[in-house]
Amino acid sequence: MANPFSRRLYLRIWLAVVGGVAVLTLVVGWAWRMAAEQNAQSISPPSRELVLRNAQGDIVVRGLAARQPMVPGEGVEYLIEADSGESFSLQMAPRPPRTDRPGRTGAAAPHSAAFWMRPPFGFLWMLAMVGIAVAVGVFPIIRRLTQRLVALQRSVQRFGEGDLSVRVPTQGHDEIADLARQFNAAAERIETLVKSHKSLLANASHELRSPLTRIRMGLELMSGQQPSPAFREEILRNIAELDQLVDEILLASRLDAREADVGTVEEVDLVGLAAEECARIDADLEVDATAESLQVQGVSKLLRRALRNLLENARRYSQGEVSVRILRQHGQAEVRVCDHGPGVPVAQRERIFEPFYRLPGASERSGGVGLGLALVRSIASGHSGTVHCEDHAGGGACFVLRLPLYQQRS
Repeated sequence: MANPFSRRLYLRIWLAVVGGVAVLTLVVGWAWRMAAEQNAQSISPPSRELVLRNAQGDIVVRGLAARQPMVPGEGVEYLIEADSGESFSLQMAPRPPRTDRPGRTGAAAPHSAAFWMRPPFGFLWMLAMVGIAVAVGVFPIIRRLTQRLVALQRSVQRFGEGDLSVRVPTQGHDEIADLARQFNAAAERIETLVKSHKSLLANASHELRSPLTRIRMGLELMSGQQPSPAFREEILRNIAELDQLVDEILLASRLDAREADVGTVEEVDLVGLAAEECARIDADLEVDATAESLQVQGVSKLLRRALRNLLENARRYSQGEVSVRILRQHGQAEVRVCDHGPGVPVAQRERIFEPFYRLPGASERSGGVGLGLALVRSIASGHSGTVHCEDHAGGGACFVLRLPLYQQRS
């Protein structure tokens, strides 16, 4: 378990300041006491009236007595001015050392001190030295704590200036380290999104150019003549390809941006949805006995689009029947779309899910713009699912879509 003081920057700053103030207070108090004692020893008290009587009670000497400043530890001397004008000197031996007062050892103070150490200059000098010591001691602590903030500020500034590859070094486990990790994660997502949009734009421009060029060439070849049925069919095919491309580009852009208007999340009957799509392209549907009713939570039109793209991809490359099998597997719904086509090489089974990527030699095949499988992966990821490609036992390829089952609340 991490120390809470290592995870809370404000606690460390607070402790550093409080500790510095506490030390300063203790040292200042000690210096104040030392200065007060020095002042008490160096300042002579005012004169007092002194009366000396004999055994019969008669006044022998009457006058004013003033204590003379002497070196501490060498006794006390009083100078007495009698009313008669005579002067007397009264000397008293030094007191024996007292052991009941803490901090007293009975040692005598030096006879004299340097000018800058005499009251009140000694106290001021000591206070100044203590303040400098505390400031010098606390500064590197505060500086080390805030230095990472400076690094974060510079990285954010560079990121705002357009350097999307900048990252902040993460050190420790406090708020600054957590903020640096969050910034790095956000910067990574933004950089990936920008690169994806740039790639999408570049590939879309290339893909849009091909059907538009074919349509333009066909119109030029017509030269005002009545189009033949074959020509009309070719024009309609190219227009359908353009419509499909624009539709898939817009959907891919929305999925990448994680927009909320892609549809309503609801409970979807996966078996019923698959049955409708299989009937549309005349594919075989097999449902395991344990999967007669599989409910998943998601956007119905997106799940339909994912299944339709898998079926159309299988029909496009299959040289035989296309089969769909639905089963329950480890608490997940599994949809297997298999074909009898040429299959997918192992080295290409991840790349085929990239936008606008086609297998070598497949770019001239009719239909398909290279976004279908990329959309399937985006839709599966958005539903906390997965999709991958594997070999088909009867030859060809199998695309396996897994989605979490709907957990009905009790």
